[in-house]
Amino acid sequence: MGLLNWAVVGAAGYGLYKYFQKEGSHHSRVAFADGESFGKGGTPVRNAGPEAMRTPPRTWDKADQASDESFPASDPPSTY
Repeated sequence: MGLLNWAVVGAAGYGLYKYFQKEGSHHSRVAFADGESFGKGGTPVRNAGPEAMRTPPRTWDKADQASDESFPASDPPSTY
């Protein structure tokens, strides 16, 4: 009987986890501006540039743009 109780508690916990995960899904994309969507295949990839950011920086220059376009590459852009 103890195993059945644990199965019920586990199923209820999993159901609550999935419910709250769905409810809070809009909070997981804090870098995205309103209207930005996921990339191909459902991968969360933000478009480059300050207009695609939820809170854009006050200043933005060519080096910032090049760095944002190259992220997450391991090498810096050639404009430095």
